[in-house]
Amino acid sequence: MATTKEYRLGEFTFPRGWFMIATADDINSYKPRQIRFFAHDFVLYRGRESGKPVLLDAYCCHMGNPLGAKNTTSYVVRDNGGTNIEGDCIRCPYHAWRFGPDGKCNQIPYSKDPIPESARIKAWRVVESMGAIWIWYDPEGGAPEWDAPALAEWDDPAWVTPKWDNVGMLAQHPQEVVDNISDYAHLGPIHGSTVDRYENEFRGHLAIQRQCGGHRTLVAADGTRSILHTITTYHGPGVLISDLTGLYDAKLLIMHTPVEDGSIQIWHSLVVKSPSGAAKAGITDAVTAAQFQETSLLSFAQDFEAWTVKAPCINGMFVPSDGPFMKQRTWYKQFYNPRAKERDYLDRCEGVYVPKGVVPYSEATVA
Repeated sequence: MATTKEYRLGEFTFPRGWFMIATADDINSYKPRQIRFFAHDFVLYRGRESGKPVLLDAYCCHMGNPLGAKNTTSYVVRDNGGTNIEGDCIRCPYHAWRFGPDGKCNQIPYSKDPIPESARIKAWRVVESMGAIWIWYDPEGGAPEWDAPALAEWDDPAWVTPKWDNVGMLAQHPQEVVDNISDYAHLGPIHGSTVDRYENEFRGHLAIQRQCGGHRTLVAADGTRSILHTITTYHGPGVLISDLTGLYDAKLLIMHTPVEDGSIQIWHSLVVKSPSGAAKAGITDAVTAAQFQETSLLSFAQDFEAWTVKAPCINGMFVPSDGPFMKQRTWYKQFYNPRAKERDYLDRCEGVYVPKGVVPYSEATVA
């Protein structure tokens, strides 16, 4: 496991962007959850009045008690039906200080003194979308630079609503995963792909891979194969969405979020258009889509297995046919440095790139 400093990525330990932190089913208005990402502890819960997700720093500012840890003995919990969530607020089980979804303490039940202005904990920007909870993380504390992840297909009745696969923890720096977006040469050995056309593009907060060809893993349940076209895009450093066409129309989702400096949590999902072509996906469509998602997860597992055992690639010995690794790594650095330096990195990497000897995917000008 290597660290951000060892990869020489920039000033910040963790990158700026939108990141998945839970599935929507992981949280409810009865039990808060203590979670850890970005080497930081949070409490996550769903407001009982608004139904909206709330994310706060994990520890009470009074004496440091965790707001989301399991507690069954405090009368704060016992007298409130087994939970310390009250409306959209959360109450500390230790001394009963109550905090609103904005992080401000709004009640100290035993005190008649005014509540100090400093009696607050940090509230984080979160959005619920696509059956998941997303945090905007920014070491500089700035507002989001781009929209939170969303897909119209997720709620479209002509598409099968999928589940999220919790792939688990990976003891690798996220750089190793992001490298995949420009790794042309692994497609044949790992996935059995016969790549007919391929290119990468880096533009703003987007890193794009376009390719088409045969695939030995991502096939139908009966083994049917098709020429697979994929346009895969990183929307910032941790949100990957791939448009798949060929066997079925689908949207592949792979999310990774830093836990510590050098480890990440990963989720996978696949939204499939009604295979029967019906305006409303039925049970048969759902079964076919679930089978295709399992096949997609198997394809991803081929990458995951390689990442699990590989040494960190700090100084790779790249050849021109590998793919534009160094352009991609330059693109990635923008998220680890102040926004004021963003353009410095983009000026050095934006454009379309094709590995040596490969046919470009499109007619776009090759940089």
